[in-house]
Amino acid sequence: MESSGELVPFPLLMTPIESNYRACTIPYRFPSDNPKKPTPTELSWINLFMNSIPSFRKRAESDDTVPDAPMRAEKFDQRYAAILEDIKKDPESHGGPPDCILLCRLREQVLREVGFRDIFKKVKDEENAKAISLFKEVVCLNDAIEDEAKRAENLVRGIFAGNIFDLGSAKLAELFSEDGMSFLASCQNLVPRPWVIDDLDIFITKWSKKTWKK
Repeated sequence: MESSGELVPFPLLMTPIESNYRACTIPYRFPSDNPKKPTPTELSWINLFMNSIPSFRKRAESDDTVPDAPMRAEKFDQRYAAILEDIKKDPESHGGPPDCILLCRLREQVLREVGFRDIFKKVKDEENAKAISLFKEVVCLNDAIEDEAKRAENLVRGIFAGNIFDLGSAKLAELFSEDGMSFLASCQNLVPRPWVIDDLDIFITKWSKKTWKK
């Protein structure tokens, strides 16, 4: 159920929000860039979303809660691909310039326009059930780690493993359909440190001081 209430700024964000807050931290473009020409970063993201269309279409086709799902999935494919091509020609079209949030929003909008409420509901329900069954074991394994810093690192790795599970990614959707995925396997397959952005030591230091306690 969607809220019909008024949207308000999150009170803990720095004000004025218009100049201090950016939902996307990736610099898609700079003031010197031509507003009528997509930047290399924008193009790479547009192509990423374009490459994800087949996996979204396949997922939509199998949605047995929607009548004529294959036909509607084809419409989604055509409409969303056309939007992405438009944005390639004119980055300011469809509410642009584009960023990850806009591209996701447009994709969801097209899915709903053609009749799909949530093409991932079935897999969400299945994976939630698996996660609940694993929860006790995962917590016990973490509690058994005596070193506080290593225990915190293990928690962070678990967060990363959960976040990796993203069927919006064409590569991960392909992996899931072929071999399946598991939380423990995702934990084991995380790349070793140092990570590209690695503030774990700073986080663990703050965590150990328990500044989050009231």
